[in-house]
Amino acid sequence: MARPAVQLYSLRTVDEPLAKLITRAGDAGFEGVEFANRITDTDADAVKAALDDGGIESVAAHVGIDELEDDLDETVSFYRSFGCDRLVVPWLDPEHFESEAAIDETAERLTSLARAVAEHDVELGYHNHDHEFETVGGRPAFERFAEASGDALELEVDLGWATAAGADPTAFLERWSDRIPLVHVSDADETRSPTEVGDGVLDVPACASAVRDAGVEWAIYEHDEPEAPLESLSHGGGVLGRF
Repeated sequence: MARPAVQLYSLRTVDEPLAKLITRAGDAGFEGVEFANRITDTDADAVKAALDDGGIESVAAHVGIDELEDDLDETVSFYRSFGCDRLVVPWLDPEHFESEAAIDETAERLTSLARAVAEHDVELGYHNHDHEFETVGGRPAFERFAEASGDALELEVDLGWATAAGADPTAFLERWSDRIPLVHVSDADETRSPTEVGDGVLDVPACASAVRDAGVEWAIYEHDEPEAPLESLSHGGGVLGRF
């Protein structure tokens, strides 16, 4: 079974300090949290105290590629100050995956960055949305990206976005399991609009089985646009019990 975590982006509209949101995640049964957005102006000591008090692990943090490339040392140092030793680039524009040449260039860029991050004893991954699974050269762009990037770069597969793009995330999990320590458990409807997991296109039973078979370490719940974030948090805790 993968351990349950929540991407705190799902709670971004809740007007509470980050430390309080971490506590809420623990109270909802999550064992870990994944940070989102730029939080380098946050009180790292308060974050660490909330994690320690709740027995919650800092699974990873989504960090923009510019933030990493512009000031790697300071960025890594900040996240490590509260025990976060895995960073994930959460987004690159579709142009980075629109051709085979662009995919190869993106793979080289991220692999090089992953090696630089590794010198700080921190791991780097990349998180997909739907555009990475569009067809380029007769197959999903993310397949070529996985092949072209080095083993230093981890893959955080968002199951919902992959499915929304028409791909089979279970096949991708099976092929690349040795590079996938984290997955996002999200969902979307036929228009690719985020929805609660189980209400959209995601095949929850098949994905849960594939995640277990692949030995994924963390299943991370996410809802990009929840109408009631705290209710969604509770729903997510129940869903991840299947993974």
